[in-house]
Amino acid sequence: MIYIAGASIALFISALLFNKKQKSNSDIILLLWMLLMAAHLSLFYANYFGEIPPSLIGMHLPMPLLQAVFLYFYVASVTNQFPKKKTTILLHLLPALLSYLFLLPFFLLSAEEKATILENKGKGYSELFGLINLVLIFASGVVYVGWSSFLLWKHKKNIRNQFSDIEDINLRWLKLLIFGIGAIWVIVIFFNNGFYIFRGVAIFVILIGFFGVQQRDIFSNVKSLKQPPSQEKKEKYASSGLSSETAEDLYKNLIEKLTKESYYTETTLSLNDLAQKLDISPNYLSQIINEKEGKNFFDFINAFRVAEFKRLIAIPTNQQYTLLALAYDCGFNSKSSFNRSFKKHAGLTPSQYAISVQK
Repeated sequence: MIYIAGASIALFISALLFNKKQKSNSDIILLLWMLLMAAHLSLFYANYFGEIPPSLIGMHLPMPLLQAVFLYFYVASVTNQFPKKKTTILLHLLPALLSYLFLLPFFLLSAEEKATILENKGKGYSELFGLINLVLIFASGVVYVGWSSFLLWKHKKNIRNQFSDIEDINLRWLKLLIFGIGAIWVIVIFFNNGFYIFRGVAIFVILIGFFGVQQRDIFSNVKSLKQPPSQEKKEKYASSGLSSETAEDLYKNLIEKLTKESYYTETTLSLNDLAQKLDISPNYLSQIINEKEGKNFFDFINAFRVAEFKRLIAIPTNQQYTLLALAYDCGFNSKSSFNRSFKKHAGLTPSQYAISVQK
């Protein structure tokens, strides 16, 4: 049965995360989320296909109010945009908590009374609660899936100001989670059929298990990449204390050192790495690149890598090497990132440019 398979995989993922050393906040959130998934699937299956203890009948009803919230918590934690205040966190959980509190008298009923109420779809108990709960579930999915998508977009934009290579900053994992929950809520809103919904949940958990083992930071002890400070939290350039004369001197030193030392050939070079090499503040370095070049850090460093590739490919003895081998020497770490960056900065594909040089 697909429900049992989904619950089993959710428990397996939870066990892997529980045994992981040096768990991050995002690991703990994902662990709790997978336990919630396992409980949700198990309770649904037991309510409709098997025997369930009377005390657990109906316990799954408010759980949808937590699913999209945990998506938001996880995405916010991975991208370092998690709420700082505990009261804010509690507000996100409040609808589900209030739902359970409202249902407390129902949970205290006998098994026969509960079964009668559920068979009548809440009639005779609280039809208003059922309507309000349904509206809240619909709204929860739309709001939190949209909010999570916004956080991911914001994170993707910001990491270009911090890293020179984003191939290893694999955002497909978060996209999978957002798309998966979004797809489930489409089923909830347009079909509102428990069997379709929980089949979707089970498939979603199976996909998490399949793709999660390929995601290097989920079950390993590799540290998550930190989200750079948001533009709102950075000091405004106008009041940074960096004079135009100092900025010009630092810019000249930046170009000189990059040209002589070829720091851009380091595939994992970050804004903080380069700032440390130049002995200046990362905020100042970001300001200089933005103001003098009109580029983010990612495009700035990759422009140097493209220029270096052009220099190498123009040397006749280098034409015996593959384009990708030369690209690696320039600091690129994958064919896809090389092709995208080269096309953006040169207006041609690497092969087109190589042919033009060899003519």
